[in-house]
Amino acid sequence: MVCLDEMGPQAAKSFPGQQLVTPAAPKAERAKQEIDYGRRGSGYVFGAFQPASGTALTPPYDRRTTTNWVDFLGEVDAWIDPTVERIYAVVDNLSTHSAPDVLLFSLLHPRWEFVFQPKYAAYLNLIEPWWKVLRFLALKGRRFETWAEIEQVVQRATAYWNEQKHLFIWGRRRRHRQARRLGIATLPVISLI
Repeated sequence: MVCLDEMGPQAAKSFPGQQLVTPAAPKAERAKQEIDYGRRGSGYVFGAFQPASGTALTPPYDRRTTTNWVDFLGEVDAWIDPTVERIYAVVDNLSTHSAPDVLLFSLLHPRWEFVFQPKYAAYLNLIEPWWKVLRFLALKGRRFETWAEIEQVVQRATAYWNEQKHLFIWGRRRRHRQARRLGIATLPVISLI
C-alpha cells in the first residue's frame, strides 16, 4: 500500500520588513518594522508514503497539474520495488487524481489500483499525519527566501526520515501505564523484628 497526496501550496516569503519604521506619534515608544508580504516563489510537494516500511518520497513541483501528477506517479512506480505485484494507492478525491491522464496511466500500469478515500475523511490516508511530521522536521519556525531553499530543506528532511524509518501506525500513541497489582485488598508485607 502506498499513500499519495500533495502538501501545498508552500511559498517562500518573509513577513518581517527590511527596515525599521520610526514611530509617528511622540507617545509611541516602540519601533515597528516595515511590512513585507512579498512572495518569492511557491510550489507543491508531492508525496508517496509506504506505512508498512515507513519510507517516503517527496519530489517538489512548481504547480499542481494533472501532468505533474502523472509524472509523479511514474516516479513512484520507479521508486517501488519492481517485484511488488500490486500497488494500492490511497488518494483523496482531488480532480487531478481522477483525470483522464491518470486513467490512462492506470491502464498502462496494471499493477496499480487507486483507492479513493471517502469525502471528509482525510484521516484515513496515513500520509496526512506524516505531512505533520515533515512540516515539523523541515518547515516549522523557518523563513525561506526562495522556493529552491524549501526544496532543499524538504529533501534533507525526507532523507533524514528515511534513515530512521520505522513502521507507521495509524492512531494515537498509547501512553505507558504501570501494571496493576493483583488483588484489591492485599495485605502489606510486615516483617516482625
